[in-house]
Amino acid sequence: MQLNLNTKLVENYTSVSQKIRVLTEDWVDNSVYCPNCGHLKIDNYPNNKPVADFYCTHCKEDYELKSKKHSLGLKIVDGAYSTMIDRLQSSNNPSFFFLNYDLPNYSVRNFLVIPKHFFIPAIIEKRKPLAPTARRAGWIGCNILLNSIPQAGKIFYVKNGLTIPKERVLSEWQKTLFLRAEKKITAKGWLLDVMRCVEKLNKTDFTLDEVYTFEQELQKLHPENKHIKDKIRQQLQVLRDKGYLDFTARGRYSLT
Repeated sequence: MQLNLNTKLVENYTSVSQKIRVLTEDWVDNSVYCPNCGHLKIDNYPNNKPVADFYCTHCKEDYELKSKKHSLGLKIVDGAYSTMIDRLQSSNNPSFFFLNYDLPNYSVRNFLVIPKHFFIPAIIEKRKPLAPTARRAGWIGCNILLNSIPQAGKIFYVKNGLTIPKERVLSEWQKTLFLRAEKKITAKGWLLDVMRCVEKLNKTDFTLDEVYTFEQELQKLHPENKHIKDKIRQQLQVLRDKGYLDFTARGRYSLT
């Protein structure tokens, strides 16, 4: 995968933001394959498409691109809060491409996709309304909280300047597709929270008691639930049934 941006496209541009938009969109259009089906090329939607920036002509998966000069960090600035929340509940909500570029060298430093089934209202942060003196006074934007998304939902094509093999990208995408079948936001939220807790253990093999150590954290996230340990066991069983985990012995699990 070529990581250098085609600067010849912007020789007559003066605005840095316009340059970056043209360069990053061109790179994705010409370099990125579809993580859902592996099709070698995705295509641009016409400008100002309200739902997404790119789509796969083979499987019809939609993608929106967000680019950032500095490291991706803990959150990504997005558009209107109300629009984002509405989109999360629609059938045509896109997956997100995140591109981190090195401006001095005009190259791609990091590029990842977050599948749409990882997006729930809990990872969307409402920003403060714009001041009365602003041109769009009262407008409310939002941030995407990357730190609230399990690592399994951050699928890298390029990480720290190194290209990840295509087979690994496609495998990681397929591993969590079972989440799309869960239509209830609260149920999906529980699965994602338990997945994140398991990842925090930072080990392939773990015990039920180790996951229980997150009881207080999960209680804060789900204050309406008075049976957190029961819910943890239930979610681990779902993850096992979906092939995300293996049950190796009584009270013991391993990541597949």
